[in-house]
Amino acid sequence: MGRYTLTIGDIMDRIIEKSKWKTYRPYAFVTIAVMIIVSAMVLSAKGGDTLKIDNRRIGISTVEKGDFQEFIAFSGSVVPIKTYYLDAIEGGRVESRYIEAGTFVEKGDKIISLANTNLLLDIMYREAELFQQSNNLRNTKLAMQQNRLNIQSQILDLDYQILQSKRVFDRNAKLSDKAMISNEAYESSRDDYQYLIKKRMLTLQSFEQDSIYREVQVEQLESGLQRMQDNMGIVRQNLDNLVITAPVSGQLTSLNAEIGEAKVRGERLGQIDILDGFKIIAPVDEHFITRVQLNQPAHFSIGSKAYSVHLNKIYPEVVNGQFRIELGFDEVEPEDIRRGQTIHMRLELGNSSQAILLRRGGFYQETGGQWVYVLDEGGASASKRKVKLGRQNQDVYEVLEGLEPGDKVITSSYRQFGDYEQLFFKSES
Repeated sequence: MGRYTLTIGDIMDRIIEKSKWKTYRPYAFVTIAVMIIVSAMVLSAKGGDTLKIDNRRIGISTVEKGDFQEFIAFSGSVVPIKTYYLDAIEGGRVESRYIEAGTFVEKGDKIISLANTNLLLDIMYREAELFQQSNNLRNTKLAMQQNRLNIQSQILDLDYQILQSKRVFDRNAKLSDKAMISNEAYESSRDDYQYLIKKRMLTLQSFEQDSIYREVQVEQLESGLQRMQDNMGIVRQNLDNLVITAPVSGQLTSLNAEIGEAKVRGERLGQIDILDGFKIIAPVDEHFITRVQLNQPAHFSIGSKAYSVHLNKIYPEVVNGQFRIELGFDEVEPEDIRRGQTIHMRLELGNSSQAILLRRGGFYQETGGQWVYVLDEGGASASKRKVKLGRQNQDVYEVLEGLEPGDKVITSSYRQFGDYEQLFFKSES
């Protein structure tokens, strides 16, 4: 191999690549500096596992022992104790409107009338079918009568022919015994006589079979005619149902029908309320569906007066996370109560009992009731403590473990506290 000599010119012509570290070094220094600053700020604010807060912006409640009554609060609507709905039994176009909503009506009063051309055409078609079926029945009965008369006439003729043939046969038999006629004449008279007897028997059998068939045919036609008459009665009743009348006396509280509007069968047209009494219908969260029982009491106030109701019906169907209950008044209804009025009430879920109680607050959203901040002795700080909460109502939680009467607990929201183990209150300045 020959020796290769590197000259200064070769060195100068060669491209020297720039170091990547030199390119990214400024960015690395900036990133490290930012991380150091952020860490310092966090450590300065945190001070370990403690946080300083302003105790003037938090809510503090004292744990107490007292009577616990579990109840749920909800709102219900006042409705009449009895309501009758007006539905379109047969569809049609609104032709007349006799009464306006809000009017008091008597049983049988006309409210609206509908027009249904298809129903009228159907009645005409059914009437034609009924007429045709009636004609078929009449023609069948007439044919039976005519056939009976024909058969009777045939039998009468056969009886006469048999009588004449018997005379000839008897006479020929005597003559044959005396050898006064030929055997051919005797046998011919005998065959004629036997033929007529057999023919009469076959005619009677045919008459019996035809009578049975005709009777079955008549029964079927009569049964079909009766069904068509019953159906016609139903169709005519539907025609009468095009006029909507009041089923009871009461107040027509709603009427959803305008002149010319088309209504389908089964559509709700309105309702009539019996204003002899009221009840309350209320939706309840499905969470309480196993806790709600019949005859449980509920209480509400109107103005300065308190009233009681009891639960008398539970609708178990759950819709949009809620089920409905119905409550009736224990005593006389409030005088100023009105249909559609909203009532705010509390439903008792059980008997009252002694328990350790903690006031409800926003802390539950962050802790789920598993821990709380409890003020230390002296009230200058608060420490995290595990607790176990049980039943609850709109005002308090039942404390099962972790707290004692007299403990002071921060019950306001913990959202700004993070996950610190201890809170220190800032001194007022």
